[in-house]
Amino acid sequence: MRVLSLNLNGIRSATTKGVFDWLATQDADFICVQELKAQAADMTPLMLAPPGYHGVFHYAEKKGYSGVGLYSRRKPDAVIEGLGIADIDAEGRYLEAQFGNLSVVSLYLPSGSSGEERQAAKFAFMERFLPRLEALAASGREVILCGDWNIAHREIDLKNWKGNRKNSGFLPEERAWMSDLFERVGLVDVYRQLYPEREGEAYTWWSNRGQAWAKNVGWRIDYQIATPGIAAQARTACVYKEQRFSDHAPLVVEYDYIL
Repeated sequence: MRVLSLNLNGIRSATTKGVFDWLATQDADFICVQELKAQAADMTPLMLAPPGYHGVFHYAEKKGYSGVGLYSRRKPDAVIEGLGIADIDAEGRYLEAQFGNLSVVSLYLPSGSSGEERQAAKFAFMERFLPRLEALAASGREVILCGDWNIAHREIDLKNWKGNRKNSGFLPEERAWMSDLFERVGLVDVYRQLYPEREGEAYTWWSNRGQAWAKNVGWRIDYQIATPGIAAQARTACVYKEQRFSDHAPLVVEYDYIL
């Protein structure tokens, strides 16, 4: 089973850069996308359902902002759109599709980098999202949460960790929250399970400033986080960097799991 996750930084922009041509070559079973920056009226037939896939989406109310989607070869048995929390759901950040005993989630955590107000909103999201994560971990279902978590968990997960210790995305509170997911809640960082010490190859996002991409001054903020059973069936993972569709790179994981 092949699972792909990518923050598009705008589905219309990524389309002009050839993302759907590339996706057609990937033979993925599930494709989770984030930051659509589009509403239903903006979506073309290709964006809604690429050949061979069913598409489901959770749009933000604000135009040109946020939003998540999920493409699957099989039509979902059920879809959960949002967390049932009005202010969070207005931003289009959580989409869960169920297939038998498997749940696949496309997730987009807020960024707090624009200022104190958005950082406070990010902390509030994290606090209210935690019970859902605990419930998923305890549900007896296999779960893969794919997406842009906007947090680099460890020093190994970003190039300039010393200079970012007081910046959103690498704050002690954010990192501790992720540690709690792994150490107490029992979820698994699939990439890190496979490659405990891999650094530069693991980065998934680069700033548009200061030649960050050219110099590989990146951050690993896109994850596939899973329940232990299916995480144990992950065999390979890679970050695709041969083409650029957004300021993020696709994260692809292969699992032995059979639906």
